[in-house]
Amino acid sequence: MKRPLVVALNPSIDAEWRVAAVRWEEKNDVQSERRWAGGKGVNVARWLTFHGCGPQLLLPLGGATGDELATLLSREGIDTRIFELGRNQSTRVNVIVTTDAQGQMRFNPSGPKFNPSQWRAFKSYIVKALPGTDFLVLSGSLPRGLAHGAYVELIRLARRQGVSVLLDCDGPALAAALSAKPFLVKPNEHELLAWFQASDVSKVLKCPTLKGVPRKVVRAAAAMSSRSGGWVCVSRGAKQALLVNVAAEQFMTALPPKTRVRNTVGAGDAMLAGMLKEVRRDAAPLQWLKTGLRMGSTGTRLAAGQLPSK
Repeated sequence: MKRPLVVALNPSIDAEWRVAAVRWEEKNDVQSERRWAGGKGVNVARWLTFHGCGPQLLLPLGGATGDELATLLSREGIDTRIFELGRNQSTRVNVIVTTDAQGQMRFNPSGPKFNPSQWRAFKSYIVKALPGTDFLVLSGSLPRGLAHGAYVELIRLARRQGVSVLLDCDGPALAAALSAKPFLVKPNEHELLAWFQASDVSKVLKCPTLKGVPRKVVRAAAAMSSRSGGWVCVSRGAKQALLVNVAAEQFMTALPPKTRVRNTVGAGDAMLAGMLKEVRRDAAPLQWLKTGLRMGSTGTRLAAGQLPSK
C-alpha cells in the first residue's frame, strides 16, 4: 500500500521557554524549558502518524542538534529517513517564548546551508521514494543555499510519477511553486494576501460573496487557485476558513470549532494533516475542510508538539 511522503527541508528542535512576562532591557527568569521535534513538516508527519496514515518523513539533519532531533522522532515512532548534512551543519533550534498574559513570541534561525551536490543527492532520495508514495507533502521554509524554485523541482518530480503534492510555504518559494501545479496549497490569510499583493495577477476573476470572508480574501484565493490550477485552502485562525478550486467552480467555507486556545504552534500543520487524511479516503472537499479545522482546533488546545489521546 502506498503511503504519504512528507519532506521537511528545514526542520528544527523547538524549545519553549515559559516566563511570567517579557520585560525589555531586564532579566527574564525562565520558569521551565521543553524541547521537542519541530518544524512544519515534522508536525504534519506527527499528525499523519496519529491518524494512522503511515507517513514517511524525509529530512536533512546535521550536528549534535540533528542527533537530538533524530532521537526525538524515534521516540515518537515517526518513520524517518535521514539525509546527513555533516557535523558542521547543525540543525537549527527554534525558540518559543510563552508568557502568561502576553501570548507567544517565536525566534527562528535560518538553519544549515545546502550546497549543490547535497541538493542533487537529496533529490535522488525523493525520486527513489516516490514509487511508494500516493501524496507528497512539502511543508516549511527552504534552507539556505536553495533557490526559490526548489519546491518547483520537487513538485515536477512528483507529478512525473503521478504523485499529487500538498504545499505549505510562503514568500518567494510559494510564488514560484504555484507554476508547478500542486494539488493543494494551504496558506494562512496573511501569507495569501502577501502573495496577492506582490503577484502580477491582473485579471479580475468572478467570485461569489461568501459570508464571513472578506471579498479581498476570496479574490486572492481565487487568483492563487487560477495560478496553480488546483485547490487553495486558506486558514484564518478562529474565523471562517476558505477552500477554493476555480477550475472546478468550488467555493466553500467552514468555521473552526470554538475552543480555548493554549498554543498556536503547529495548528496549521495539524489542519493540513487532517485534510490529507480525508483526501486519501476520497471524502468530499467540504469534509476535507471540516476535518482539517477540527484537527487544527484540537492542536490549539494542546502544548506544542503534543498529540491528543486516541
